Amino acid sequence: MSEQPAQDKPDQHGPGEPEGAPGGQEQPAEEQTKDVEQESDTPQDPWTARRELINHIPSALGGSLVGGNQTGISGGSVLGDVVLGTKIEQTFRLGVSTHASGDIPAAEIEWCAKVFAGYEELVHPLLVRLRDERVLVLSGAPMTGRHSAALMLLHALEAVPVRALDPKTKPTALKDDVAGASLGYLVTDLVTSRDEPLRDIDLWSVRDELQKKNAYLVITVDLYAVLHGVRTVEWQSPSPEAVLRSHLHARVDDPPQESRLLALPAARDFLAQGNHQLREAASFAEALASHARGETSHEKLDDVGRELLRNQVQEWFSEERTQLRDKAFLLSLAAFDEAAYALTAELSDDLFAQFQRTQDAGSSPRVGIFGTSITQRLTLARAKEYLKEEPTEWGPVTQRMVRFLEPRTAGEILREVWTGHPSARPALIRWLERLADDGRPLVRTRAAVTAAVLAVADLPSAMALLIERWAASRRYRTCLVAANALAMAHSVGAPNIPGILRAWCGEPPESRLRWTAIRVYGLMGANMPRDALEALADAARGESDGARATHIAESVALLLTDQSPAVRAEILRDLIGLLKETPSVARLALHAFVLACTHTDDRLLLRWYAEAAAQRGTEDARHLAHLWRSVLNDMRFTNDALQALGGWVRAAEDDPRSEGQLTVLLPVLATTAEDRRRLDHMLRTLRDKRDEQPTVAKRLLNALAVPTNTGSPSVMRTDKEQGEVNHGGIPPRT
Repeated sequence: MSEQPAQDKPDQHGPGEPEGAPGGQEQPAEEQTKDVEQESDTPQDPWTARRELINHIPSALGGSLVGGNQTGISGGSVLGDVVLGTKIEQTFRLGVSTHASGDIPAAEIEWCAKVFAGYEELVHPLLVRLRDERVLVLSGAPMTGRHSAALMLLHALEAVPVRALDPKTKPTALKDDVAGASLGYLVTDLVTSRDEPLRDIDLWSVRDELQKKNAYLVITVDLYAVLHGVRTVEWQSPSPEAVLRSHLHARVDDPPQESRLLALPAARDFLAQGNHQLREAASFAEALASHARGETSHEKLDDVGRELLRNQVQEWFSEERTQLRDKAFLLSLAAFDEAAYALTAELSDDLFAQFQRTQDAGSSPRVGIFGTSITQRLTLARAKEYLKEEPTEWGPVTQRMVRFLEPRTAGEILREVWTGHPSARPALIRWLERLADDGRPLVRTRAAVTAAVLAVADLPSAMALLIERWAASRRYRTCLVAANALAMAHSVGAPNIPGILRAWCGEPPESRLRWTAIRVYGLMGANMPRDALEALADAARGESDGARATHIAESVALLLTDQSPAVRAEILRDLIGLLKETPSVARLALHAFVLACTHTDDRLLLRWYAEAAAQRGTEDARHLAHLWRSVLNDMRFTNDALQALGGWVRAAEDDPRSEGQLTVLLPVLATTAEDRRRLDHMLRTLRDKRDEQPTVAKRLLNALAVPTNTGSPSVMRTDKEQGEVNHGGIPPRT
């Protein structure tokens, strides 16, 4: 994560906080005024801002989401919960007993035996140990089939019926609960704590009771279990593909038909992901079998994956099993997918504190410093960590990054919490406001991206509670967060963004809503170049303030330096048309062209002209040459244009390709004696870092002095000879 530029200092208070220091501390009025004025007068360079936005968008959103491909997952039922390794929620409360238990139906056990995958290699080797020790503890992550494996162990030993015991049974009370007539007992995800751990002595006492009646007990525990002296079996789950094949065979029982089903594109895509839970593989097998019976169409089959993910996200945020701090981490990871783990964890604790303020407004938030496990957190979130080299202003550094295994998870989490849990909104809004006020560009960008995803789910609320408030801020940096949010929202499919921008452009010239809209057009205008340039031209008409006119020109220059050649060509053609407009609009076109030449590190416009001229007679070459001659002959932009050329010449000292491109361009610009004298003076007075004339400047002087026919004949005409250029583009307005 690169830090902010030196001129872009952290704000003193967030958008949603009082006009004091963070945390409600009062700040002297003089310092407040000074800070606000400093922020108001120094909007971030738009090229830097665009680069930060592009660099800090997660690929999951910048790829699948930016293309409008927002796929959450939904639906899908999982039969019985038994064969999938999840908990059994069969509890029977009788009288005043504090423990509940019940026999698992024999049909469920038989079905589990029919569909279970990996019995020979995973379960069978454990039979001897269970037969000898009478009690076995299976440890592993959730949704990995531990419950099903436990049932298979008891089924293989004919320890039936199997009685499911309450997972909240105290470890010291297990001996009493296995004293019934059953031969098999199962505790799924036994609840333990520091005060009530599962100890080896508890198992010894249970073993004595089981031996008396030739019975068996299997206990499953998760990664958070507190164990003292207990020798567990680390459960290794079968692969999702094995589970899918096993369940499909149990439902179809026709090997040729099963092979055809597994060859379907939806099935191949499902298996290619390789990160599914076992219950999801079982659910997809059910969908394939339904398709084989003609009950499920190809389209619905393609949607199964979306439904599965949606179910997972709803489970995370609807059940009490997921602790509030874990929910905060899931949300933070959704906002900072593919970012550094340390940053994600830091900001998740801040969100946890915001949730605590909402949940218990009368108490101070408490965030434990230690006790969290990276492994446990990532297992819960179905995420992975990896090392990646990240660029910073101090050079590249290697960071421990974290991302969801399923790229669509981040968007689905944000939409589920924003629309499905309105009580979480106040805390989430406070958190996002703090992110938007953070000094780190990555954090501010992710606040904008998160707001964009929320806008897709619920545009009115996201606009009123977040984006519009940011856009109306007195600080340009906060307005930029709103601009990034709107640009991303349009890219990911939020409705009505162009209408919002048009309305804001009609605000008074000094309005920050208007400034925000102007910046958004520069960021997202490539998606609608003609509309964007029309709106920016309208904003420039009659604009007398130099700073505001520059902001408009910067957005036009961003469009002119877009990555798409087609977009650049369309903007270039329309800029030529703007030259015949009112003076303020013509000035906009020239100013934007100079800015585009000045701010492109890769000398895009120089390369563009050389490539267009080499094709002879191209419209782009004529338009670029015309704009260059126009800015050089306009006293308002002559110096800036010569500085841009001088920068290209200095860069050409170590770049023969740029030198060749300048050899093509400069003679075309020297169409009159005055033009030649101006360029000759620039080359002769140019100095490098050693205060010497670059040798490339001397060589270019020779090229400038010798008439050349490089480029197409039409490019070589003077403005007088060329006459009226075929302007095209936006029609003039009076």
